[in-house]
Amino acid sequence: MAATVRPGRRWGTAGSPWTSGVRLRTFHGFGEDIRGRTCVPPPRIRARPMPEPVPDHDMHPTGRPTLDPVAGIGRLDARVAWSAAFERHIVARESELVARVQADIGKAPWETVTQDVMPLVASLRWHRRHAPAILSTRAIGGAPWWMLGQRHRGVRLPVGDVLVIATWNYPLQLLGIQLAQSVIAGNRTTVKPSERAPASQRLLVELAIEALGDAGLDASSIVLEDATREAGRRLLETRRFDHVVFTGSTAVGREIAAQCARTLTPTTLELSGRDSALVLADADVALAARSIWHAATMNAGQTCMAPRRALVDRRALPGFEAAIRPLAESAGTVRLADAAMAARCAALARAALAAGGRSVAAIEEARDGAWRPACILDCPRGAELAAGDHFGPVLAVIAADGVADMLDAHRAAGQHLATAVFAADPGRWASDAGFVAALGSNVVTFNDCILPTAHPGTSIEGRGPSGWGPSRGAAGLLALTREVTCSFTSTRLRTPLDEPSPSAQAWLRRLAFGGRRPAPAARPERTHRSREEQTS
Repeated sequence: MAATVRPGRRWGTAGSPWTSGVRLRTFHGFGEDIRGRTCVPPPRIRARPMPEPVPDHDMHPTGRPTLDPVAGIGRLDARVAWSAAFERHIVARESELVARVQADIGKAPWETVTQDVMPLVASLRWHRRHAPAILSTRAIGGAPWWMLGQRHRGVRLPVGDVLVIATWNYPLQLLGIQLAQSVIAGNRTTVKPSERAPASQRLLVELAIEALGDAGLDASSIVLEDATREAGRRLLETRRFDHVVFTGSTAVGREIAAQCARTLTPTTLELSGRDSALVLADADVALAARSIWHAATMNAGQTCMAPRRALVDRRALPGFEAAIRPLAESAGTVRLADAAMAARCAALARAALAAGGRSVAAIEEARDGAWRPACILDCPRGAELAAGDHFGPVLAVIAADGVADMLDAHRAAGQHLATAVFAADPGRWASDAGFVAALGSNVVTFNDCILPTAHPGTSIEGRGPSGWGPSRGAAGLLALTREVTCSFTSTRLRTPLDEPSPSAQAWLRRLAFGGRRPAPAARPERTHRSREEQTS
């Protein structure tokens, strides 16, 4: 059952139908507890609904409606209603969307339903339940006693114009959630679809634009651009946006970051990871093998959070190999969207074999993007495959001597987005702040891979080469807003501006510092001179 959201309560993390049995926690830093919630308002802060101003219908010089500085593209209730209309259009045209994804990137229909449509619909429903509380005006408590007659509030406003540069591997889910968060936050949104998924993403954006009219919002609030690389480059060079959201490769992310830095435009960069799955000595090896192999091969291995290597404690290695062998042997041929990447995966697997690794099955040649997933046992750590710089269904299995050795091999990759840990007592490792910090990822899943990240209340945020800025969940929604702090001071009760008398200063010091006087300033050291020196 979904958590009920009330002002001043935690924002719920329930609401994902296929993550039952999954407990979600947010890590709050070194030496602190891990609390079972996505986000919690500060103590004694009571959320208040933000006043809805009358929309401004004056026209911008470009011909577009002027963006209301408070309501953005429309009132919050209208934006929430838009998400419901968007969902209705998606469900009604689900078969056509699935067919277009298959035509664009060759993704199997059921994979599109479970990996794209279902998470997107769940996210829209989650935002309808929780966005009003997340975006509400909050009272800021805890002011010191000497700030007399003052009240403070934090008001959430749209950032303005947002550009979303979409990716292709999950063409409906990723773009749909980013578009929904931008619109619900009140921003005018420009979408540049991926050149590899133009048909499916064009239809998705057209459905979003159609839903604007159903909710009484202006149709120009969402702008659909061409699905070409040149269109993205032109938008960044000729338009001034208030925020840019990009999902894709690290190489392209660097170019976008450099371009946006010239205009000091904030960005959200959701780039790829080269992550690991850690299988500890006491792990359920059969469960670990099933989860890791599924994550490494789902969507033909074209997932930014997929494990590229399995670091297995040497004591658990025989059982893990026995469990993963039949899974790899029975794998069927899949088709990658990039034929060159399929050929690269095959070449990396053969090179790992030549360096001393063992293959569960014969390494096939890639043919026009079609390739059979591979699992390389005893993969040497120095092999290029172990580095994980590939985007396809090939897994390196590496033996490790304990947790410290696993962490050394994991950190060597240097690009972390989502890390999986398999252990008999996951709570012990989740409570170890040093262990979680050493993983270097902002997403850690225990006894599972990737699937828990489909929960609509969780956020994804890269670090370093994996990008920056949160997307999805409460943090992703807030990232597309700006908080304005409003302070109200009484005209009668105010903090005195004049310097008080010495006696009043002493009393105020005792009151401010709890009776403890500040340490006196050090006196300069006296210099003792002889009588002869003084005479001279």
